[in-house]
Amino acid sequence: MSTSRDTDRLHDLMAPSIEAFEDLAQAAFDTLPKEFRRLCEGVVIRVEDFPDEETMQEMGCESPFDLLGLFRGYGLAQQGAVPMSGQMPNMVFLYRRPILDYWAEHEETLGAIVTHVLVHEIGHHFGLSDEDMEAIEAAAG
Repeated sequence: MSTSRDTDRLHDLMAPSIEAFEDLAQAAFDTLPKEFRRLCEGVVIRVEDFPDEETMQEMGCESPFDLLGLFRGYGLAQQGAVPMSGQMPNMVFLYRRPILDYWAEHEETLGAIVTHVLVHEIGHHFGLSDEDMEAIEAAAG
């Protein structure tokens, strides 16, 4: 049963802004093991409300809420010893509105969800497939 204090606390609560999500993502990244972070040097983490139309088409999304995050770039396994000229930096996108929607439907903390999506997308930077990461999660769980 909720108390008056809980109601008062929720009354003024607002959805986290993109800036607050960026802070949450940075805090999640900072908790990762040092060696893991070192291997992510140069990876740019961006927070956007939704994926753009091109990304949605490329990923076969029916709704802008279908995608929580995305890795764009060349994973460590695909990169050469020297980056190609004109190559964009590897980027991890976190999509704020789909993550908030997922959060509203599940019993996980927002921080845990952001961390999970961030680690999943960084996994692609390491060259892991979705199937590889699912197997790792299953083995760990």
